[in-house]
Amino acid sequence: MYWRIGNGYRRCSAEDNRAAFRAVVERGPSPGLLAFDGTMPVGWCQLTPRADLVAMDRQWRLKRVDDLPVWSISCFYVRKSHRKRGVTRSLIRAALAVAKRAKAPALEAYPLDRTLSPSATSTGVVTTFERAGFRTVATHFAPRPIMRHDLKNVRS
Repeated sequence: MYWRIGNGYRRCSAEDNRAAFRAVVERGPSPGLLAFDGTMPVGWCQLTPRADLVAMDRQWRLKRVDDLPVWSISCFYVRKSHRKRGVTRSLIRAALAVAKRAKAPALEAYPLDRTLSPSATSTGVVTTFERAGFRTVATHFAPRPIMRHDLKNVRS
């Protein structure tokens, strides 16, 4: 919910944030993707038009590159037991297909460059996105480039 409402997220209780996110899900369209190992959910990525993430526009590090109505992968969660097993890569691949079907012109991401910062991240890392065909389109803050994948060249 942080990118949807900004700092209000921190002022809300966990219960209120869960209820707000439940309302987003119920209102539709789906705000993201889930990854499963059998019947157990093991990963999540938020996938939505960037326009739905109004707090992102207030961050100088993530300011818009242009007016293209891109979709965004703004965060991931992978269950600890399933990290380093390709869950993030699978979620990115699925996100590309979903955004392409939705006729988004490009998919944008805001990963961490591990060569510049060893910080923990919930946004993925640059090398994973590079391997998926994303390219850096802006760097307002070196450790967190804005990367895009042009969806005109992605097969559905």
